[in-house]
Amino acid sequence: MPNESPLKVWLERDGALLRLRLARPKANIVDAAMISALRSAFAAHRGKSGLLAALLDAEGPHFSFGASVEEHLPESCAEMLAGLHAMVIEMLEWPAPILVAVRGQCLGGGLELAMAGSQIFVAEDAKLGQPEIQLAVFAPAASCLLPPRVGQGVAEDLLLSGRSIDAAEAVRIGLAAGASPDPEAAALEYFEKYFAKRSGAALAVAVAAARGGYAPEVKRRLAEVERLYVERTIKTRDANEGLGAFIAKRSPKWEHR
Repeated sequence: MPNESPLKVWLERDGALLRLRLARPKANIVDAAMISALRSAFAAHRGKSGLLAALLDAEGPHFSFGASVEEHLPESCAEMLAGLHAMVIEMLEWPAPILVAVRGQCLGGGLELAMAGSQIFVAEDAKLGQPEIQLAVFAPAASCLLPPRVGQGVAEDLLLSGRSIDAAEAVRIGLAAGASPDPEAAALEYFEKYFAKRSGAALAVAVAAARGGYAPEVKRRLAEVERLYVERTIKTRDANEGLGAFIAKRSPKWEHR
């Protein structure tokens, strides 16, 4: 039903693990409704005593096809980016590790969402990428999140080519923690092995310490790329052509302006 939440939320392991599941298969689009649901869930469980980690996964064969292309159009992109980037910052500042389990396609805003977490566990058939350049736009959050994870050269390869990579390459470049037939089971095993017997207070401080330089820099950079997208990119003729062509399901015609 349209009024159903796009996100399933529950606690398990006696309240030690927050479970979040994107629940609009098969695309699991990261649109305004999904972003709002995620932000609400993280806010509602922030700082709960005994909560040691979160695990984010998705219903259906694919993690997410990405953000809503319609919400990238000029009349709505500023609001969409503000919400998406606020969610990324809140996830980076959340006081517990966020594990992510990915199956199938994990593209665009879906990969940005995954990268706002801690460790990404992928299925052997997973495909990850930032295809925004194919529509004559760019990926603002990924431009900030990818370089620290995989290095500048590899990040530029993925951001500027728009190509997707398979699970093996994602592991090799350090984007994913591991590939397996069941990434959810792998994430749960990681939780049990490394977090289940830890102090929640210690984990919260350790997360803050590990991200003490990273999170503020991403926050600063997000503001820069958000302005770049809204003030320059979306005002180009080709960006509007690329987005319009995608929605109309036709090939774009570039004029390089």
